[in-house]
Amino acid sequence: MDILHYLSIGFSVALTPLNLGLVLAGCFIGTLIGSLPGIGPINGVAILLPLAYSVGLPPESALILLAGVYYGAEYGGRISSILLNVPGDAGAIMTTLDGYPMAKRGEAGRALALSAVSSFFGSIGALLLMVIFAPLLSKLAIQFGPSEYVWLMIFAFTCLATMVGKRPIKTVVGVVIGLLFATVGIDSGTGILRFTMDIPNLFDGVDFLVVVIGMFAISEVLVLLESWARNDLKLTPVGKSFVSFADLMAVKWVVLRSTLSGFLIGVLPGTGASIASAVAYGTEKRFAEGHNDKFGEGDIRGLAAPEAANNAAAAGSMLPMLTLGIPGSGTTAILLGALLMFNITPGPLLFEQQPNIAWGLIASMFVGNIALLVLNLPLIGVFVRLLSIKQSYLVPIIVMLTFVGIYSIHGDSFDLFFMIVLGIFAFILRKLGFSLAPVILGLVLGEVLEENLRRALSISGGDWSILLNGTMTYILAVATVAALIAPKILKVLKK
Repeated sequence: MDILHYLSIGFSVALTPLNLGLVLAGCFIGTLIGSLPGIGPINGVAILLPLAYSVGLPPESALILLAGVYYGAEYGGRISSILLNVPGDAGAIMTTLDGYPMAKRGEAGRALALSAVSSFFGSIGALLLMVIFAPLLSKLAIQFGPSEYVWLMIFAFTCLATMVGKRPIKTVVGVVIGLLFATVGIDSGTGILRFTMDIPNLFDGVDFLVVVIGMFAISEVLVLLESWARNDLKLTPVGKSFVSFADLMAVKWVVLRSTLSGFLIGVLPGTGASIASAVAYGTEKRFAEGHNDKFGEGDIRGLAAPEAANNAAAAGSMLPMLTLGIPGSGTTAILLGALLMFNITPGPLLFEQQPNIAWGLIASMFVGNIALLVLNLPLIGVFVRLLSIKQSYLVPIIVMLTFVGIYSIHGDSFDLFFMIVLGIFAFILRKLGFSLAPVILGLVLGEVLEENLRRALSISGGDWSILLNGTMTYILAVATVAALIAPKILKVLKK
């Protein structure tokens, strides 16, 4: 009954005219920001934070606006991923694997509609879990130390090993390439330069956005130019903008499993949507083995899983921020800064002492996700019309957006040249049959893996046994081993 009472307080805050208008505006702006390759939710929230503070909005209203931008951008990231094979942010990388093949065969509208519905149920399911299990999951999150995070990263890499394509070796090679990118720059532990080739621009490491835009957008442009040179460049069929009831029934358990795993991973501080979507995709690929498994070729299960998981993780990452004052992702770190700017201290007492802020935010997320579904489904036809643009016009548009977007980050021409080099490298990888998703995820997860491994070994004085020092580490270790041997066992059982 207490939960219902607090939720009623939250909805009374979220449904005021001002806050309702702000959540709608935040969702719309977030969708636009997420659809632009390379910008992502973290940059969108960072851009709007000074504006929300300077106009004198009440704390709960400012937080509602910024949160609307956050999950609106998570929705919007799927648009460029599906239509152009260019992920809007790290969480949308897995969406390209099956979303883009669907678009190429004339099912862009179906893919966008299915991803919107999967995202909606993923978010709503995660919000319900947040309301019910907030205290329990807060205790779980705070028990995760460096050793647990190391095993979580290893488990994610293990899921990657068999999730893309039919050749796990190529996936592993892709992950290793990503890990190599993650080691470039100054070693945080020793201060030694690693693999920088004495180039000052690489001292801070390889910029994630430069790698993503270079490897996806530029390589896609080169693929289009190759098709143009062969005179086999065809206009992509638009298709119908719908999702059938049969599609929803086919993915109902996929969405449920991905929502649960995405939310649990999102609750863990420092993980985020990229890990959640990778784990969900790998899990569903294993469930689908032998059952019309066409993952990577436009399978609707391969689209629904990461979309439900990354939006569930986005909602789950709010929980440690509000209950513990620990950001669950880069974007929630900015939201935490917003709370502190308004002299609000997050923590367990926030829900009791200032329920209008904590529960108002949660209620606004329910409203915002409904608004996103209502706003996005009618606009799918408009988004899909991007595919009707002639490729001779589309290529210069993609190039212009990528160059302007990358140059606006640091204002450095080195990033542009580096992006081109990475695009050529990615084009060669694609011609050799490699998927680019493992490379990007290796880069994203490699930094987290190295940081926590160093921290764990520093605590133990170099004793590797610290990696198996608690119940959760054993559980994750067993899950990792099971993920490695389960496919072989399933093959034996089928025979």
